[in-house]
Amino acid sequence: MSEPSPQGKISFAAFVLSLAHTAAVHFGDVEDPVTGAAGVPNLPAARQMIEILALLEVKTRGNLTAEERQLLEQIVAELLMRYDEISRSSSGEQPRIIIP
Repeated sequence: MSEPSPQGKISFAAFVLSLAHTAAVHFGDVEDPVTGAAGVPNLPAARQMIEILALLEVKTRGNLTAEERQLLEQIVAELLMRYDEISRSSSGEQPRIIIP
């Protein structure tokens, strides 16, 4: 199996942003690129993406640059706020995700 070319490598930041974009799709925040129709929220899938990012944050502690760490922490925090916002608006409750 051949190694990917340097031009084809994905950065850690690009990887984290792609996971965050997937969460945005699950929140229903991203329109369908073909039809332009609004997305349908899938909160369990969005929560799973947040948990994956939080797990990545824990498992990479001490191995990231300051910029990578800050990006990951900021994205997890923003996605948690978005999850809480959508959860409250759709159910009238005030759910919270607690991730160590």
